[in-house]
Amino acid sequence: MKNAGIDKAIEILGKLVRFLRKIMIHIISVGPMPDHVAFIMDGNRRFARKNNLSEAAGYRIGLLALISCVKYCSELGVRYVTFYAFSIDNFKRRSDEIQPLMDLFLEYIEGLMKEGSIVSRYGIRVYFQGNLKLFSEPVRLAAENAMLATAHNSKLFLIVCLAYTSTNEIVHAVQESCEEKWGGAILLNENEKNDAESFVKVTDIDKNMYMAIAPEPDILIRTSGDTRLSNFLLWQTTCTYLYFPSSFWPEIGFRHLLWAILNFQRHHQYLTKRKKQG
Repeated sequence: MKNAGIDKAIEILGKLVRFLRKIMIHIISVGPMPDHVAFIMDGNRRFARKNNLSEAAGYRIGLLALISCVKYCSELGVRYVTFYAFSIDNFKRRSDEIQPLMDLFLEYIEGLMKEGSIVSRYGIRVYFQGNLKLFSEPVRLAAENAMLATAHNSKLFLIVCLAYTSTNEIVHAVQESCEEKWGGAILLNENEKNDAESFVKVTDIDKNMYMAIAPEPDILIRTSGDTRLSNFLLWQTTCTYLYFPSSFWPEIGFRHLLWAILNFQRHHQYLTKRKKQG
């Protein structure tokens, strides 16, 4: 009887929280809203150490935070949500740390395909962007299957950057642009030197970036308080509002997203002006 009363109280509290969240979203939506929010998910391991948990447990709780952020962004009307999940530099970590992450990636990707998952409930199209060739075949095939299976969804676009760095993305885009212009040859002959169409332009690089599938981020949030981008979306964040909460990634919540949007709205006029000047 006592447990039933506790369950009922939790249910009522949950409904109240969702109701209050709807009111806050309605109020904040009066101002300009972001179309694209990106996240650097930093602090999983430090959160685990702080709470005497294993690193694997820290990453699993971080995964729940990712799912919550996707849900909040959907409720806020955000169309594109990007997560920096695994850098190319992360391959330098210990093998006993990397393998649990690979197992978690595979479990997460396969979970996206299950009936009743957040992807099916919210009509989400999933992209995995980065140098996926660096991953093992099971992870790579799972990612490709997930992208194919969700290709018909269009309510929200979830972009997970795996085996990604901005340096690699830019090099990849330049190589692709050179391939398109000159079939891979970088040197021009005498007849081509004055032909403007023979030169690689910024627009050529733009369209060959991994992130060409989405507009530039309006907001980029990096948790754990570090004020750096760690080689993430350097090409795309010239006019992006940057927010660095001190909370570790598993601790991120709706309040952080709300505060980021409020500050984005405060700076919106300036950021829009910068975009037009660019």
